[in-house]
Amino acid sequence: MSHSAWSSNVKFENGQLTIAGTTASELAREFDTPTFILDEDDFKARASAFVNAMQKSFSGATVYYASKAFTCKQIARWCNELGLGMDVATGGELEVALSVNFPASRIEVHGNNKSLSEIDRAVEVGVGCIVIDSIQEIGRVADAAKRHGKTQSVMIRLNPGVEAHTIEAIATAHTDVKFGLSISSGVAWDAVIEISKHSQLDFRGVHAHIGSQIFNMDGHRLTIERMLDFMARYRDEFNRELPEVDFGGGFGIVYTAEDAPLAIEDAVAQIKDAVVNGCAARNLKIPHVAIEPGRSIIGPSMFTLYEVGTTKLVQLENGTRNYISVDGGMSDNIRPGLYGAIYEAHLANRTSSAPNTPSRLVGKHCETGDILIRDIDLPSDIAPGDLIAIPATGAYNRSMASNYNHVPRPPVISVRQGSAKVIVRRETFEDLLHLDA
Repeated sequence: MSHSAWSSNVKFENGQLTIAGTTASELAREFDTPTFILDEDDFKARASAFVNAMQKSFSGATVYYASKAFTCKQIARWCNELGLGMDVATGGELEVALSVNFPASRIEVHGNNKSLSEIDRAVEVGVGCIVIDSIQEIGRVADAAKRHGKTQSVMIRLNPGVEAHTIEAIATAHTDVKFGLSISSGVAWDAVIEISKHSQLDFRGVHAHIGSQIFNMDGHRLTIERMLDFMARYRDEFNRELPEVDFGGGFGIVYTAEDAPLAIEDAVAQIKDAVVNGCAARNLKIPHVAIEPGRSIIGPSMFTLYEVGTTKLVQLENGTRNYISVDGGMSDNIRPGLYGAIYEAHLANRTSSAPNTPSRLVGKHCETGDILIRDIDLPSDIAPGDLIAIPATGAYNRSMASNYNHVPRPPVISVRQGSAKVIVRRETFEDLLHLDA
């Protein structure tokens, strides 16, 4: 078992999974399954570690929490308390933050196709920055700013043409993707010129995000070099230095024993080294630096708890496989089906002395591809009623959850010091029917 895939307050005692002093069996009895279980103290510690590392390295640095990984009102409250900003990519994510009075000035708005209403709302409430992702968007933001009698701070999302060391579906900065404005093609510089025509826009700097689940900093370092080159060109042509730069996120986490991510402090140290040396080489002042971790904060802080419903031994040409069906599946974790994400799973309610057997952990949906873990060795005596826990499901699991087969989405339960509370309630059949005419 790779314990590092679990949050810091998870333990296995006599076969029983406990989190912050509460057992998996107790959580299942009180909140039912499937359920997302969030380690509150672990989330706060990871968020604080990013803030502390960045502010130690760069005066006044900003850490934006990437809402897309997972957001809800309580997450926004915690981020506010801990001094993080919020990175939002849709109107819905923006409204979550605003609903708990998160300071709009600490909100950064992303998105490759922001609607007119999303842009208008962002300008209206006074978000700190809108990150421009297309030439067309420049005029739209300027029009909204004029309409509201405001000057809106903007950045440009650059596409630096960097191949991140990750899978294709979550790489976001090579040439052939929908995100950002290409440096090499010249369209990013065209955006600079276009922004300069609008007095309603305050051009603050540049942004880039090269992908997710990245385990080394080579791509980040190359991206930093290309972003600083762009900023030096701006300084030379406009006789003014851009005051801000945002290097995105993408820092990897442990899902299985094969994963070896950098420690937060090491990743930030490499960013600092690249920025300090890069600015010195170009005679640039060190700008205000921001990053946008999401997965690396929330991912390890949550696990999913399932109950086994059926088991089925299938005869293969070279042996057998035990199909273990749980009460969730692709509706609460689409990542294995979407791009082959790999997870661990563990018996969570008891110790088993039975030998491990080749198994496949599957969901309850009407799809052959409803597979949570394709190949895993689990105890041969796993039976209906047993609990199965999958670690590191905080990022992109609940946030990408669906109602396929009209299955209600699971709740999120926060646990701290032996106390558990609902922070996102379980959907009901009434919720599903509520939108029907």
